[in-house]
Amino acid sequence: MNIEHLRTIADQLGLLKTQVKAVAELLQEGATVPFIARYRKEATGSLDEVAITTIRDRLHRLAELDTRRSAILKSLEEHGHLTDVLAEKVRAAQTMAVLEDIYLPYRPKRRTRATIAREKGLEPLASTLFDQKGTDPEQVALDFIDPEKGIESTDDALAGARDIIAEMINENPVARERLRELYRHKALITSRMATDMEETGAKYRDYFDWAEPAIKSPSHRILAMRRGEKEDILNLTIAPPAQEAIDILTGLFVRTDAEDAAQVKLAINDGYKRLLSRAMETEMRLETKMRADQQAIAIFAENLRQLLLAPPLGARRVMGIDPGFRTGCKVVCLDRQGKLLHHDTIYPHTGQNGAREAAEKLLQMRRNYRIEAIAVGNGTAGRETETFVKDLPDSQNTPILLVNESGASVYSASEVARREFPDLDLTVRGAASIGRRLMDPLSELVKIDPKSIGVGQYQHDVDQTALKKSLDDVVISCVNAVGVDVNRASAELLCYVSGLGPRLGKNIVAHRDENGPYEDREHLKIVPRLGPKAFEQSAGFLRIPGGKNPLDASAVHPESYAIVDRMAAELKCNVSDLIQDTELRSRIDIQKYVTDTVGLPTLEDILQELAKPGRDPRQEFKTVEFTQGIESIGDLKTGMKLPGVVTNVTAFGAFVDIGVHQDGLVHISELSDRFVKDPSDVVSVRQQVNVSVLDVDIERNRISLSMKSEPGRKKDSRKKKPIRQAHGGQASGVKTRTRPKSSRPGPTQPKKTPFHNPFVEALRKK
Repeated sequence: MNIEHLRTIADQLGLLKTQVKAVAELLQEGATVPFIARYRKEATGSLDEVAITTIRDRLHRLAELDTRRSAILKSLEEHGHLTDVLAEKVRAAQTMAVLEDIYLPYRPKRRTRATIAREKGLEPLASTLFDQKGTDPEQVALDFIDPEKGIESTDDALAGARDIIAEMINENPVARERLRELYRHKALITSRMATDMEETGAKYRDYFDWAEPAIKSPSHRILAMRRGEKEDILNLTIAPPAQEAIDILTGLFVRTDAEDAAQVKLAINDGYKRLLSRAMETEMRLETKMRADQQAIAIFAENLRQLLLAPPLGARRVMGIDPGFRTGCKVVCLDRQGKLLHHDTIYPHTGQNGAREAAEKLLQMRRNYRIEAIAVGNGTAGRETETFVKDLPDSQNTPILLVNESGASVYSASEVARREFPDLDLTVRGAASIGRRLMDPLSELVKIDPKSIGVGQYQHDVDQTALKKSLDDVVISCVNAVGVDVNRASAELLCYVSGLGPRLGKNIVAHRDENGPYEDREHLKIVPRLGPKAFEQSAGFLRIPGGKNPLDASAVHPESYAIVDRMAAELKCNVSDLIQDTELRSRIDIQKYVTDTVGLPTLEDILQELAKPGRDPRQEFKTVEFTQGIESIGDLKTGMKLPGVVTNVTAFGAFVDIGVHQDGLVHISELSDRFVKDPSDVVSVRQQVNVSVLDVDIERNRISLSMKSEPGRKKDSRKKKPIRQAHGGQASGVKTRTRPKSSRPGPTQPKKTPFHNPFVEALRKK
């Protein structure tokens, strides 16, 4: 364990070194983030999952830096470049960029113009010119003319010397760091339309003539422009005003006004244009991409968390309906554990006889299987099917709910679905998933790749490894926060429990199927391959309601059972009495139970669990009622006020389902009467909201909504640029500023900059 790394992380996060060290040691021992956060509070000073995850990730990044440092030291030694001074510089480097700058002059590289010039023996000439002692370049260059080496004149000699100087400047760590700072603070990200792409790339129209400071460019715009470049529709550059860069280099390397200094100036101009600007732009592309990825992944992760922790209806006998027009509606009936009891197909939308027969079938199934709730998918024909079911006799006594079916088709074709329903059609599997999703969203959604659930922003454009890691962390966090009933959970759900995994999840289910339900947590120790470490990490998150020990239904860890037994013994009662009797619990003095390893945080958690064993942290289930008669985009009118539910939150606003098969967009400027910097501060996925219709574009299938008390009202009289969606739909999720149509460049109208900015002007002058 690197002590310096621990100190660095502690300083960066404002934590105690002992806290960081404790987390690092626990992670090294194989502890998971949920376990550390829940059951090792004394060691970490009650750090939460966010802090522990951050420490874990920073330790990983510093380990990668050390790995690269070792590789560089080895390379330098193998090639005979390593000196004590150079080794010290390498060991002192705190970032990957600084480390690579130090290594750059010694890195094995292909033949360059400077390499060729050195082979011709021009390095002494380059050194003479670079020293700038007032020598005459032409006179000195005469000594280096050698036709056999391809140096026919002094111009050839000076050109080769300048190539060497340009590379020296390019590899200078100070120059690179100064330009890196210039690029970070003053570079413009500029997007232009590629030749003859006006029609093909219409969806990128907002970026055909766009420029803004790279440091301020939001995640969705960076990712949109990069996607347009990848599709060969846009040309993208990132650069500061060129003259500022030249001035920095001139100040670093030009010391006189003599003729030899003039050669250095020429080398600076060439080196910046040919080498440094490209290297810095590459770095800025990586840096802006990384920043955009982090923002997009963070939004996706938070949306996923809110979706996974959506309130469950609970154990009810549910009818699930996957709606459809021509192909009919697939109907399933599930018992309170989600087991499929019956399935059928009805055709309520194909004429009078079909509707009558469908109604009879539904009523018969409701009676036969004593249905307590009906889940209708919100896809095609969803609202129409919901209306049909609600019009049936006695429907007012049965909750009929629209369920977001995003990802249900992905589940239907998955290996998980084939194992669960090997003999059923894909659409029947989808209906079962819709019904189960109403009962317990978390248990069902863990079976689906999070990227298919429909709450992301540019999920296919961001770093897929980082995305998967972040989303896996969210799923693990949610599963362990809620806890898992070990006698009902699927293998897919169990594999996310702390300390388990796919193999142990399958083993737990296989043992349960073969031997019956688990009676207590101790019973888990006989599961194949579930050793002491896995038991320690997982036991507190696995619940056994109605088991032998009442604590098995709670989040109290088995390692703390003795403490609870002692509490009960001293009060002359049993554990069940402690759970049921508030007065008994009030007599517990937890200070008496503090030891060297068990502190107040753990004891307070135990008391909370005794008060509400296995408490579900999710909110109470609430139904969403869409406005009757508003079932398609054609039914909408400007000014309508409608209820809705948030389906996705992005950096530029939120998408809201108002029951018309097309989510409307509440732009960030319409989320609240006050200024909103981050949409997630105002809305969250699955939140019920009231919106007003601002605009309906039937041709492009777009709906603009507002959550303001006075929709569309501006806070000041300044003219704002209209908001236009560049890519359309939830999957793309891009909103950008654009000029009014009247200001678009025409045949006789000069182009205008997107906004007045001195950096833009400087770039255009260049």
